[in-house]
Amino acid sequence: MADVSFSVDHGEVVGFLGPNGAGKTTTMRILSGYLSPSGGTVLVDGLDVSRDGLEVRSRIGYLPESCPLYTDMRVRDYLRYRAKLKGVARRHRKSSVDRVLEECGLEDVRNKLIEHLSKGYRQRVGIADAMVHNPGLLILDEPTIGLDPNQIVEIRNLIQRLSSHHTVLISSHILSEIEATCDRVIVIDRGRILETCKMAELEQRWFPGCDIRVEAKGDVEEIRSRLLELEDVDTLRIDPQGDWVSVALQFDTEGDPRERVFECLNEAGVPIRELHRVRHSLEEAFVNMTSGGKG
Repeated sequence: MADVSFSVDHGEVVGFLGPNGAGKTTTMRILSGYLSPSGGTVLVDGLDVSRDGLEVRSRIGYLPESCPLYTDMRVRDYLRYRAKLKGVARRHRKSSVDRVLEECGLEDVRNKLIEHLSKGYRQRVGIADAMVHNPGLLILDEPTIGLDPNQIVEIRNLIQRLSSHHTVLISSHILSEIEATCDRVIVIDRGRILETCKMAELEQRWFPGCDIRVEAKGDVEEIRSRLLELEDVDTLRIDPQGDWVSVALQFDTEGDPRERVFECLNEAGVPIRELHRVRHSLEEAFVNMTSGGKG
């Protein structure tokens, strides 16, 4: 790890991303107090993780990648036990457990043995465990790993609900989930921060300009010459497909040139079958970042 510096503000949901071996889990373990930093300073609510370890841990809920659960215990009993270990006062334990059972959708399985639960419900128990002491910060390492698509949606919805009361830092290799859930991303590779920005800004940072795709019918050279007359055209690629022509346009502009493209071809009497703007995904940006692409 070298020069890793970032902050997470109150109420944010932040995705913490990186290739295997990038240092994500190590960083999260240091933040949660499971590992001691060899240098630098880690602060949670202004408290130093090294000097104020116990107080810091009381303010953090941590779900590790492989969530250890006592599978021979019933859900409610397990959460009561964990609440006791985390210092929840005896008079508050029942209400704390009832709260996380409701928030995590576990009320219907509260009396079931954990070993009889599905993977998705076990993940919910792990998240309930992480938040039973009502921490301000939740650190979730691969919260949807090994889940089926329906379970992934359930956990995503749960995390979005939790964000109204907690700050959430999530690490995941399922980038579509990060894209759907998080306000901001931090990308780490080889122990260094590559990027930190809001999701709304990510596409423009890594894919500046505007990409347009068109399917039109007509003479290839006429279509090419017409489109090259447009302002701000950076690149143009044409792929004839029978009577139709597939066109990829890139504009050096932050605006939306679709109306100009339509008017250009329509005035020339060129039929258009499709016209859309390409939206670049977090996955594409991540690959660019971690493979030495544009920064």
